[in-house]
Amino acid sequence: MEHTVKAADLENKLNSINLKEREVALHSLRLMMNDGELPLDPEKRQINLHCHTFFSYNGYGYSPTYIAWWAKKTGLFAAAIVDFDVLDGVDEFLKASWSLNLRSAAGIETRVFIPELSDKEINSPGEPGISYHCGIGFVCSAAPKKSAPFLQKLKTNAADRTRDIVSRVNAYLKTVVVDFDKDVLPLTPSGNATERHVCSAYYRKAEEILPDASLRSAFWSEKLQTPPDKMSKIINDPVQLQNLIRSKTMKMGGAGYVKPDPKSFPELSDMNKFIRECGAVPVVAWLNGESGGEKNPGELLDLHMKRGAEMVNIIPDRNWNFPDPEIRKKKIAELHKFIEASKERDLPIIVGTEMNAPGQCLVDNFESDALKPYLEDFITGAEIIFAHTLLQHAGMGYLSDWASSNFVTRRDKNAYYAEIGRSCLPAALDKIAFCGPEMTKEKVMELIKGK
Repeated sequence: MEHTVKAADLENKLNSINLKEREVALHSLRLMMNDGELPLDPEKRQINLHCHTFFSYNGYGYSPTYIAWWAKKTGLFAAAIVDFDVLDGVDEFLKASWSLNLRSAAGIETRVFIPELSDKEINSPGEPGISYHCGIGFVCSAAPKKSAPFLQKLKTNAADRTRDIVSRVNAYLKTVVVDFDKDVLPLTPSGNATERHVCSAYYRKAEEILPDASLRSAFWSEKLQTPPDKMSKIINDPVQLQNLIRSKTMKMGGAGYVKPDPKSFPELSDMNKFIRECGAVPVVAWLNGESGGEKNPGELLDLHMKRGAEMVNIIPDRNWNFPDPEIRKKKIAELHKFIEASKERDLPIIVGTEMNAPGQCLVDNFESDALKPYLEDFITGAEIIFAHTLLQHAGMGYLSDWASSNFVTRRDKNAYYAEIGRSCLPAALDKIAFCGPEMTKEKVMELIKGK
């Protein structure tokens, strides 16, 4: 019982906004784990390779360190973080997960402009030509010197957009206004505020200004154009009310919404260039196959591949988990169509749950009929991106010159990196230190596997 209480307290500290406190807590948990005081679940065929952290927004307040510990504790085969517009959590996550000997990777997500699809909605609803896009396989938070201005611009542009949203929503709400610097930024560990942070700030500010629940309910009912009886049911539910604030004030038709100017987002090719310069891998982000830009998965993937994409990212749970059987059937058909198109092109598949909103599942249900047929494909994607992360430290990542000279086909390369990722854990870094681009792929495999 004593160990359980102590572990729970330390786990809470893993989400502290203070990095040193997070590090000390993880060190203590690791000692308990090594001493057998804290049993962990055995490794299972489960992964989550798309976990947002509190460096952009995590629906549960999880830090990179907490996600690494949670993944190890619950026996995940591999885990990866992905944050909006920043790489701030990369160093912390890789350090934490590798100290726990957990297969891992780290990425970034942003929105880009795709000129060829400027007249079509893609995966950002109501925004033609604008697309969410990812990169994964970064090995440090710092970008190369030549790429650093691009990364800073991503963060600055995101901050400017969020500040503008606050200004517009403040003007609309009038009674409940927030100060971006005093009310919003403190909710983040490194100043990367998102719409969800803003919603949380408005929720808190309304409680402060209108402590009487009935008055607060009447206020939100009017401003969010929601019937009083419905509002009274959710007035003290932060998840539902914050989601409503976001949808009614910050999305299309809301007072804070501004139709995005393509010039305020990087072009797809430029984003992919940045990702590659950082030694990471450009990844196609797919929504659900229902928009004009996504209706033909083959065409979409071919376009992305011409612009440098090498993998795909799917959030499975939102593409099959529906109670209505007809909707479910339609969603699964689109999901399977995209997976098959990706497999035809030998594009590794990265899957996860996001965690960037309360209520999202922590791990996908890989035993569901919709996902079980492709579980091994998902595991292979995890093996490949982990192996890339390992080998990138020696200049032999998935898109390195070494890889280009050692593999003729993408299929052969995938098989090789998958074998590395399947056979190794982060402890293999000791062996990677003896590898170099002058070595053949056979010699590297022999060294890593200890033959």
